Amino acid sequence: MRTIKRTILLNPGPATTTDSVKLSQVVPDICPRESEFGQLMEYVSIELTRLVADPDHYTTVLFGGSGTAAVESIISSVLDDDVVVIINNGAYGKRMCEMAEAYGLHYLEFISPPDDAIDLGALERYIKNSDRTISHLAVVHHETTTGLLNDIKEIGELCKRHRIDMIVDAMSSFAAIPIQMKEMNISYLASSSNKNLQGMAGVAFVIAEKSKLECMKHKKPRNYYLNLYDQYKYFLENRQMRFTPPVQTLYALKQAIEELKQEGVKERYKRYVKSWETLIKGITRLGLTYIVPEAYHSKIVTSIVEPDCTGYDFQEMHDYFYSRGITIYPGKLDGLKTFRIANIGDITYKDIETFLELLERYLRSIDDQWRKVES
Repeated sequence: MRTIKRTILLNPGPATTTDSVKLSQVVPDICPRESEFGQLMEYVSIELTRLVADPDHYTTVLFGGSGTAAVESIISSVLDDDVVVIINNGAYGKRMCEMAEAYGLHYLEFISPPDDAIDLGALERYIKNSDRTISHLAVVHHETTTGLLNDIKEIGELCKRHRIDMIVDAMSSFAAIPIQMKEMNISYLASSSNKNLQGMAGVAFVIAEKSKLECMKHKKPRNYYLNLYDQYKYFLENRQMRFTPPVQTLYALKQAIEELKQEGVKERYKRYVKSWETLIKGITRLGLTYIVPEAYHSKIVTSIVEPDCTGYDFQEMHDYFYSRGITIYPGKLDGLKTFRIANIGDITYKDIETFLELLERYLRSIDDQWRKVES
């Protein structure tokens, strides 16, 4: 098989992909309205559903777009005049608040620290003390702002007690951290093709209970392209997306799903965790610190406090790594200078060791204090 120049992406997505996923896009041109392509999309939909739920009762609705499209589809499609509580403990929780604001929805913002577990007692009191009917709660499973992993199982139990439908942004947890929608009381889940699935960017999807989708039949639409019910119904009747899908990207996603099935979700996460442990051991040896305590950490993306030394500049460090085939990512925290390292995609702990060796060389090159660190 032809080989392609390999780069190590340590950004939180898109992730490094296998050559077989890349090359699966090289297929004869096909009109996406052909039944053959409809069968491919149906396969993708069923297999994505199967990862987290029973396809007899849940289904995956596919969209062309980034993961944000899937989240926006849920936020703008499922809510009526009731209130949604949005948990904001990072940039992506904040983004859901901005979506709700843009659509003029009734929402309550529950603010929680970006580096610590959600206070579930406080969250429940917040819900109980509301003088308005709360119908939905939205939360990010893995907040890639810091690497914080929110406990959606416990939040789901809380929602069940109060008869609230839970919306989960599982963009950076899906296909690595095991999820079971029914057991966790998740009504709607959003993710995309390009993170832990290790496919190419361009396919967003919503997994939802079929009964919940059917109940949306008579809702007045707030959106058009991202209308969740219309997209679901059209695919159900025609095995097609309403609008032109990203054809080659879906071929790549099919291949990525096959490779995930071969590796297994638990084994993939185990590989990620080994890379994370290698990363943490290495940065600790270099005197650097990370934000989220291990007990609440996803072990997928790590927010690292920038070095406090003369000569440090993130963009220069980024360019140093980029010229050597490694991509790193800036932080998203307000008031604290950080950079982020992800250990997802088709990489291993050996790639993290390569990163750490280069990081030590870079730090030594810019400041005397790092020259004292032993190899």
